[in-house]
Amino acid sequence: MNERMEKQLAFVLEIDKVKNIFRQTHLSDNGRNENDAEHSWHMAVMAYLLREYANEEVDITKVMLMCLIHDIVEIDAGDTYAYDAEGLQTQKAREDAAKERIFSILPQEQKTELVALFDEFEAYETAEARFAHAMDNIQPLLLNNSNNGGDWRAHNVTAEQVYHRQGKTKLGSEKLFEVTDQILQDNIKKGNLK
Repeated sequence: MNERMEKQLAFVLEIDKVKNIFRQTHLSDNGRNENDAEHSWHMAVMAYLLREYANEEVDITKVMLMCLIHDIVEIDAGDTYAYDAEGLQTQKAREDAAKERIFSILPQEQKTELVALFDEFEAYETAEARFAHAMDNIQPLLLNNSNNGGDWRAHNVTAEQVYHRQGKTKLGSEKLFEVTDQILQDNIKKGNLK
């Protein structure tokens, strides 16, 4: 085995750790907490299936790859709950350090490629990044809705907090934001969101 392949396989083994990063979101129908690998896989499949609802034409392969790699940094940085104000303050610094360590396992040009893709996702400036973020927003919303808002209730999340986060969904997909709004309005009526 050559050095390049050794690095690639070391990275492949390293990212297996993402399966051990558990999120606050539960699987549908009141299942256990989902892990980052499940979340990323789910987002990638959703992106492919829902691509017709993107506000702009997107390179769906690029969107799917963004979905698959966006949480790899959580191997080191940990999952930051979307409504954890304190954790959000240090999230970027933790994720930047993790990005450097984890992607540096790869051969240099692959590191450069994946870091650029990760940074593009984080910057939220391209059609692909906006649509990938729409998937990152709506995926846990769909799961939480299937659990009758249980995660929102457990964390005392308000409608204002969720609308603030979900407002960005609109930038990637107006149509999916309409669905989001319907789900949120229904959960407000049910008392799942204050």
